Amino acid sequence: MSRTITRLFDDYSDAKAAVHDLEQLGVPHDDLSIIANNAHGEHGDHDVSDVNAHGDVSRGASTGAALGGVGGLLAGLGLLAIPGLGPIVAAGWLASTAAGAAIGGIGGAATGSLVGALKNAGESEDDANVYSEGVRRGGTLVSARVAESLAPEAEAVLNRHRGVDAGTRGAAYRQSGWSRFDSDAPAYTREEIARERSTYREPTIV
Repeated sequence: MSRTITRLFDDYSDAKAAVHDLEQLGVPHDDLSIIANNAHGEHGDHDVSDVNAHGDVSRGASTGAALGGVGGLLAGLGLLAIPGLGPIVAAGWLASTAAGAAIGGIGGAATGSLVGALKNAGESEDDANVYSEGVRRGGTLVSARVAESLAPEAEAVLNRHRGVDAGTRGAAYRQSGWSRFDSDAPAYTREEIARERSTYREPTIV
């Protein structure tokens, strides 16, 4: 029996490190997924204006190599668009389900739903909405399908790299009046993402 473990990361580098450690733990690439917001242009010079009327990314796709993914899941990163999120870079089963298109090339069709994909993976509706909103606000989502016996170690990996669970982040979102992910809402701008990240950034210890 297996289960899906998902965490939100405010920093892409933390998510990348978590994916690497999950691979080292023995989680197959086919059971891993990563979805990272690219509205801020961190993963290539793309923003919301690059998505055309059909929801496709109209310029070149970022590649895993360009993002430091030297192998494994991260080598398959591609640029696509999902409703309500704008441009993202993604790889893996969850991204494929959410986008309704193959990952790894230019212009993944903007069909499907990240909320729906997360619910199909076993997340509650509340958690699926929070995680989707987290990506919309500039975060990176990592999901792993693991055997029940491996679940504690997988959770420890995600937590060790500062993964945030839906309950914690959802409570923070609701304090500001948020209720659920809206795929019709405009994608966050670079400036809005920068403000959002500063809200949750841990202070530097000197």
